[in-house]
Amino acid sequence: MTNHLPVRLRESTVDLPLSLERTGRRPIAPQLVAQLRAAILSGQVQPGTRLPSTRTLAQVLGISRGAVVTAYEDLLSAGYLVGRVGAGTYVIADVPVIQAAIPGARAAEGMPRWLRGSPTTPDVTASGTGEDVIDFRVGQPTVAKLSDAAWKRAWRRVAEEALPGTYADAAGDPELRAEVAAYLGRSRGLLCCAEDVVITNGTIQGLHLVARAVLAPGDMVAFEEPGYRLARQVLRERGAQILPVPVDEDGLRVSELPAGASAPPLVYTTPSHQFPLGSRLSLSRRHALLTWAREQDSLIVEDDYDGEFRYDTTPLPALASLDPHRVVYLGTFSKVLSPALRVGYIVGPRVLRERLIDLKIIADYHTSWPVQRALTFFLRSGDLERHLGRMRRVYARKRELLVRELAGAQSVARVGGLEAGFHVHLKLDERLNAAEIVRLAEEQGVRVSVLSPFYVSNTAPGGLLLGYGGLEPAHIVRGTRVLVEVMNRLAVPS
Repeated sequence: MTNHLPVRLRESTVDLPLSLERTGRRPIAPQLVAQLRAAILSGQVQPGTRLPSTRTLAQVLGISRGAVVTAYEDLLSAGYLVGRVGAGTYVIADVPVIQAAIPGARAAEGMPRWLRGSPTTPDVTASGTGEDVIDFRVGQPTVAKLSDAAWKRAWRRVAEEALPGTYADAAGDPELRAEVAAYLGRSRGLLCCAEDVVITNGTIQGLHLVARAVLAPGDMVAFEEPGYRLARQVLRERGAQILPVPVDEDGLRVSELPAGASAPPLVYTTPSHQFPLGSRLSLSRRHALLTWAREQDSLIVEDDYDGEFRYDTTPLPALASLDPHRVVYLGTFSKVLSPALRVGYIVGPRVLRERLIDLKIIADYHTSWPVQRALTFFLRSGDLERHLGRMRRVYARKRELLVRELAGAQSVARVGGLEAGFHVHLKLDERLNAAEIVRLAEEQGVRVSVLSPFYVSNTAPGGLLLGYGGLEPAHIVRGTRVLVEVMNRLAVPS
């Protein structure tokens, strides 16, 4: 009869299951050697770990101390262990750890049965670049040191408060919701109250919640062409069919939205600073879009991308301020303060809010309470709006530098998207190849994005995107000069 005795060793740094065969023909000591060696090589017992004394291990395993001494001596002579006088026996520090195979397991060939769904690659930009690379990364703001003192004051206020002993409100901290509502009324003309606001972990989570609340698999969603790839992917993951709607200098072409039975129940738009082309949805088209939504009984998702940053132009009313019953409004603090915050908000029709809150509970219950409280104090003190005023001036100066340097290539590239935000779109002359510009610029330490991946169509026009928000002025000048030189050189026939 075979008797397997599973034993778990615990002595400060050791937690290892052993199973010794007591009634078999194989002696105990070689079994112990084999299992300890396998545990060391697989990383279950880390290099430098102190093993139990021979007396302790023998008592725990219920075997003779002589068997443990023999096993330790074999492992010492084989170089797996080292003895330290008066300190004990240790696994050597430089043992080569090899991932051990699980007994009876074999590698799966192809995709396992339990892994379902289509593989996706999130549209997120790498968070780090080399110091010698000038990266015109789109969507990267300046995290201004001017606001450090105000932010630290907000966190000191949080530290003075008692940590709640229960889960926070899934819809968000009531005081933060009230401050967000007041801020939107002042800055965007969106008249709402705390009950109208749901706090999220950023705009993308907000879109996830709306998609789950509104869409059934197979539903059609009208989407800007070109448009924000990650938002498009969120909708596709919900099972939505994407209907590309062209964008021009006045934003979404509302006249191309279908009506009647083929009208989509949802429209996604970035009207303040269309992503990625940078145009703004004109006032006449805003009213036309709302009229269409009322006639078709459809909902509009207004992603107010870069709505806080405008230059040389008057603000246009938010769609949600014109008809709060037909629009769900998405906003975020990531672009105005820091992407690391991951706090956003939804303002939507009353009939939608309870469903969003229920879905938020399932997703993560609530957004981090301390971060919500810090933002509450930051808004209440007026520090957010003072910060925004400073940043508008900072971005305006950076934009001026960028436009001045791009003038050197005005015969081969036209700049668009200047009215708002902190990235621009370069429409290229037909003689230029966007991918070739990217390659040659990268060789000189300058990184830019091509426009084509933001289209659903395979016939996207050539173009580049230049984000200047996170760059220092000197880098903007140096990087733009490299781009201008590359574009002018490629435009000249060889």
